[in-house]
Amino acid sequence: MKINISPAPLAEQKKDALIIFYQDAENLLPAGHTALKKAVNDYVAHSAFKGAAGQVAVFPAPPKTAAKQIIVAGIGKAADFHNGLLEQAAGAAVRAGRAAGAKSFSLAAGIKLKGVSETEYHLLAGRGACWGTYEFSTFKSEVKKKGAPTLTLAGPVQNRAAVKHAEAQGAALLNTADLANLPGNEAPPAKIAQWAKAMAKDTGLSCQVLGTAELTKKGCGGILSVAQGSAEAAKMIILKHAGTDKKAPPIVLVGKTVTFDTGGISLKPGKGMGWMRYDKCGGMAVLAAMQMIARMNAKVPVVGILAAAENMPGSRATRPGDIIKAYNGKTIEVLNTDAEGRLVLADALGLAADLKPRAIVDLATLTGAVIAALGSSAAAVLGTDDKLVKDLTEAGAVVGERLWQLPLYQDYSDEMKSDFADLSNLGKSGGAGTATAAAFLKEFVPADIPWAHLDIAGTAWYESPKLHQAPGATLFGARLLAQWIHTL
Repeated sequence: MKINISPAPLAEQKKDALIIFYQDAENLLPAGHTALKKAVNDYVAHSAFKGAAGQVAVFPAPPKTAAKQIIVAGIGKAADFHNGLLEQAAGAAVRAGRAAGAKSFSLAAGIKLKGVSETEYHLLAGRGACWGTYEFSTFKSEVKKKGAPTLTLAGPVQNRAAVKHAEAQGAALLNTADLANLPGNEAPPAKIAQWAKAMAKDTGLSCQVLGTAELTKKGCGGILSVAQGSAEAAKMIILKHAGTDKKAPPIVLVGKTVTFDTGGISLKPGKGMGWMRYDKCGGMAVLAAMQMIARMNAKVPVVGILAAAENMPGSRATRPGDIIKAYNGKTIEVLNTDAEGRLVLADALGLAADLKPRAIVDLATLTGAVIAALGSSAAAVLGTDDKLVKDLTEAGAVVGERLWQLPLYQDYSDEMKSDFADLSNLGKSGGAGTATAAAFLKEFVPADIPWAHLDIAGTAWYESPKLHQAPGATLFGARLLAQWIHTL
């Protein structure tokens, strides 16, 4: 979606639809829109629209308005507001407008929303509008193309860079979304590696792919053990953004990229297994974030590592009870082959540590326990550095991707000790699944490197449609990583 800026007032924008936000049933148009505001309020007063979060309504444009339609979008009660609701409202408005035939949209360049700066507003509303245009139609035999939509910010804009960032980040999300939604047969590790190479070439990143031979030579027994039951070879995909400060130590972003997870020999139940094509969402978030970082020309060097493998119960598959050795030399007793994400991440974190980074952040759809704890409202964050965890949480609050910190007590590390190896990949008691998984990962990051782990299993995809997006990948994590990198 192309985002334009126009000095003309909103009522003079000759577009298919104008988007107007409501909070607590209050029209958020700023001063100077008196006639338009009154007309739209009259429409709303005689409708079922109450400004609830995610609620949208489409009306014909009032007289003396150049646009064809008005779309009102609710962001809910002020007491319950978080920034993600604004982005979701913009997405829901565009989706509703597209369904009504609109191709061009406009919204006011500023609104009176407490706690949201103009810069944040442009980023959230612009990026949300871009995301609202997405439809996964790759496998639909009859698809009616709707054409490339546009968004115009009407009125004075103080920070044009924020508008450019919104457009760039929206483009990164849209560019990655189809890959993220592909099923396992269409997106094996090799295809993801191929896609990453092409993307790197387009955005100025460098890309290195380690295959079976290189991973074997390096001793990456974790990822190789996960992939050995599959006909698809594992790939370790390494993307690098040089940054403008080339002497600075890099930030390393690591993404779990299990292209399909059957559970291996510890086979998952058949019901719902089709959703396991989304076990690659940590890597997809890193792919989207790396594009955002490159397009923003971030100062700090950033490395993105995707540990890509398919977990299948083939004749060569790892068995429960097998003992393997990870890249950093630690041995692991595999008690459950469905706890495979931590095995691929163990090697990726070891490779990340070799880069002597400023910090390491990993993202993974790692545990069902985090869904029991937090549902789909927030992702868990655990780490060894309080400032890093705080900075990530604050970045998430700005972009509407909420994080909730869980502890990393020594008790959880003790849970992961094995009687036959250095570690086991499953806790002894079976409790605190998210924390024990993070405690396992902690063993592969040197103590002097700040590290944080984001368990995004509850936020990475939707199984049912939402007003602001269809079922499928959310690319949760990409937005907050880009925001965090931008503030460094």
